Amino acid sequence: MHKILSPIGTEIEIPEVAAENGTLFDLTDLAGASRYYEENGYVVVRGVVTTGMCDAIRHAFDQTVKRYPGYIYRQATANPEKNRMNEHGFVMNPLLNLQSLSDADFASLKGRAVKVFASEPIKAINRALFGEEGKLVQSMYFEGNSETWPHQDTYYLDSENIGTMSACWYALEDIDAGAGRFFVIPGSHRIDMAKNGKDFDVAFNHGRYKELILKVIARHQLEFRAPFLKKGDVLFWNAKTIHGSLRTTRPQFSRSSLTSHFIPASHRFLQFQSKIKPLNLREFNGMAFHCPKDMDRLSSRVVLGVETMFPKTFQMTKKLAIKALVK
Repeated sequence: MHKILSPIGTEIEIPEVAAENGTLFDLTDLAGASRYYEENGYVVVRGVVTTGMCDAIRHAFDQTVKRYPGYIYRQATANPEKNRMNEHGFVMNPLLNLQSLSDADFASLKGRAVKVFASEPIKAINRALFGEEGKLVQSMYFEGNSETWPHQDTYYLDSENIGTMSACWYALEDIDAGAGRFFVIPGSHRIDMAKNGKDFDVAFNHGRYKELILKVIARHQLEFRAPFLKKGDVLFWNAKTIHGSLRTTRPQFSRSSLTSHFIPASHRFLQFQSKIKPLNLREFNGMAFHCPKDMDRLSSRVVLGVETMFPKTFQMTKKLAIKALVK
């Protein structure tokens, strides 16, 4: 076991190897995986993505994103940014929405990623969790070990039926215990937090929401779990499950991984717990994908140009619009 400090400063132990993990499932027992997910708010399923596909996606990332000199939308800010590299050559600002990347610049990465998101194993897990097909509303790519604050996804996005969205983290390599391991807090999907708005709005009071999460974890002495995920394993978690990534103690290791967020195909998409947002849907491999700011569209490329030319003005306008939405 690897000892590390949690986001609330307590010492925790996390698995170094698969043998130290807790309960895991494989694709032959999705009924059991679904029951475990309902009880704990997350579940790990082994061997969902082939090692060959994992290697191909990482290679495509190296050949496209790491060589790209321009702006790409990023996970932490939702703003367009150029690559920020650390001393080990890892991209530290994760990508947002691979399905919206342009075919002209990122076809090899985008094509492989959407093939994984819409693969038959992922569709089968979605059906087990939702009782129907799923549709993808968001995705990301992580390489460097940026630390992600504890949060519930529902604060930012969810199905119109709060708590029915499910997210998935795909290990594209064996994730080292010191590489900013992904964590979940089992059972936290039963906790109702303050909603997005008033003193906890994401636009101007995001810090208060982050502090609230830490206080809830400390007050209830909630458990952190950061399973060892082998290349090709996936971890599904509920929109209300508190999760994030731990601090990095071994920065020489990358944390190459994908994430995707799904809602039941029959549900509408809820943004900031306030607005039913229409989706810009495209179909890939028989699954519906929401493609916000689709770079294959001229209008999206024009918006990207405005955002990069007037970043402060655009970002403040966006914050004011969100504040008005969640008041």
